Amino acid sequence: MLTKTFGSAVQGVNAYTITIEVVVSQGTNFYVVGLPDNAIKESQQRIEAALKCRGYRMPRTKVVVNMAPADIRKEGSSYDLPIALGILHGSQQLNTERLSEYIIMGELALDGALRPIRGVLPIAIQARKEGFKGFILPKENAREAAIVNNLDIIAVESMQEAIDFFEGRLAIEPTVLDTRDIFQQEANQYAADFADVQGQENIKRALEIAAAGGHNVIMIGPPGAGKTMLAKRLPTILPPLNMLEALETTKIHSVAGKLGSNASLLGNRPFRAPHHTISDVALVGGGSNPQPGEISLAHNGVLFLDELPEFKRTVLEVMRQPLEERRVTISRAKVSIDFPANFMLIASMNPCPCGYYNHPEKECVCGPGVVQRYLNKVSGPLLDRIDLHVEVTPVTFDQMTETRKSETSHDIQQRVEKARTVQTKRFAEVPDIFSNAMMPPQMVKDICQINPAGRALLKTAMERLGLSARAYDRILKVARTIADLAGAQDIQIEHLAEAIQYRSLDREGWAG
Repeated sequence: MLTKTFGSAVQGVNAYTITIEVVVSQGTNFYVVGLPDNAIKESQQRIEAALKCRGYRMPRTKVVVNMAPADIRKEGSSYDLPIALGILHGSQQLNTERLSEYIIMGELALDGALRPIRGVLPIAIQARKEGFKGFILPKENAREAAIVNNLDIIAVESMQEAIDFFEGRLAIEPTVLDTRDIFQQEANQYAADFADVQGQENIKRALEIAAAGGHNVIMIGPPGAGKTMLAKRLPTILPPLNMLEALETTKIHSVAGKLGSNASLLGNRPFRAPHHTISDVALVGGGSNPQPGEISLAHNGVLFLDELPEFKRTVLEVMRQPLEERRVTISRAKVSIDFPANFMLIASMNPCPCGYYNHPEKECVCGPGVVQRYLNKVSGPLLDRIDLHVEVTPVTFDQMTETRKSETSHDIQQRVEKARTVQTKRFAEVPDIFSNAMMPPQMVKDICQINPAGRALLKTAMERLGLSARAYDRILKVARTIADLAGAQDIQIEHLAEAIQYRSLDREGWAG
């Protein structure tokens, strides 16, 4: 007897439907075909134990399970439940005609209980698109799948519950969420706040500019100056996620298995801070079954690289293309997968190996040329993609003990949102450009025009400070963002003057 059940496979951040055909006929042995991996081949043992535990029998005849399309590799243990239900129906132990109406996914424990799976959100989106009535899945994944409306999300805790549901002995109400209500409740809820930071007003100003224009930032300063503390608070001043961004971000975290049980729509911008021992594959994504890396997990949020020169050079160089194109392409022999990677890069570093070069009080003990060699670990092409270079100095005792309240993240965020609104109108008719940082060189010439006085100031600054040619466009972009924050129609000379000071590492002789 031929039985068909339906599962789903995730490739990149999208899913496609898998038809699981089961034939129970005369003969012996159990066969799984259709390019299954070892986890699927081992499902026979899990299914047999689960059936026996629940009072059912594994057919002692020939069982063939075909997973179509047969030319695409299937991976993972989440096909246990649809295969088990197909075997029960094929051996006439399950009496139902509704198997074809549902996508069914779940990993079986030996006692028939269901364990959670990953990639539920893209599977639910694809199931609705293809017209399935519902999605049967482990209870821990139900809230994530319920983000998708017009699809019955049937949450079950065991194989027995799924059997009882199909045979009509158990009525299971579909899991329903008010997605917008949950999103509004969880949106923009952060534990950290800029109100906790005493002093460092110039760094707060630089991060406000970065958030307003989507600019990448590098902070240079001695240990204990507050670089990490400030970076962790950057997401709190970025504009809140909109619904589309939240869905995109949640899909990526779902595929990577980072959502956790009973999670639903992500409401906060992600903040990822990988250790400097990370590999290039872990950063950009990859593997035999390509998975998103840290830069994709930071999509619509912040990627923080602490102690930037300590990262392997190959790791830093692979970021150059994603920083430009806002996506990363993972190519394999049979497939090429795109992961979104629209993130803000925030990096921090010590100015030298001992950490005290240019320190106002402590003396640097590094020898001649050591500082320059340390800075040279970060390549010019990578620095070329970082708009703001900010020098961080330690907070004084008087600043730490100051009783005056610092400005809250909410207050800063409101100014950032106003500046982003201006940019949204500016780039309304330009595809794939949403902020000043994304402007290509030709657009910079058209939008970031300066008057003769500003041109004279910029020329003088580049000559006297020894700024490199690559700093020119960066200064104009940052000046445009500063003007947007000020509500100015044109770039004024004071906007240029402030932008020029954020190019520390472009100055000739900065490191002696």
